[in-house]
Amino acid sequence: MSTDFSIKPVGAPAAIPVAAPVSAATSNAVGTQLPASQSVTAADPGAGVRSDSQPASDLSHQAYLDRAAGSIVYQVINGNTGQVVNQFPDESTLRRRAYYRTLDLTKSQPTGLLATDRRA
Repeated sequence: MSTDFSIKPVGAPAAIPVAAPVSAATSNAVGTQLPASQSVTAADPGAGVRSDSQPASDLSHQAYLDRAAGSIVYQVINGNTGQVVNQFPDESTLRRRAYYRTLDLTKSQPTGLLATDRRA
């Protein structure tokens, strides 16, 4: 008995052409050519699809440092109106970061005894 259990290729695989049988249903089928007014064409996948309402040329980008939150803020601004279209991080995140940063800064500052902490 052989102790070699590996599978070894014997030769190159041969391609066998397989022809699909023509059935009676396909030979008697109705034609599918429709006039242009009734047909639907697929969209070009290479064409870019935009979901925003304004063209990209009207948008500008800016970044600034929010000192209260201690983080950099990136904004996309509409050039026509000057309004912020998109911002990262959002306002609620900046407020939360500013709150926790203030708490951390007050913890590191030494405070005196409060009136309620004194023993009589």
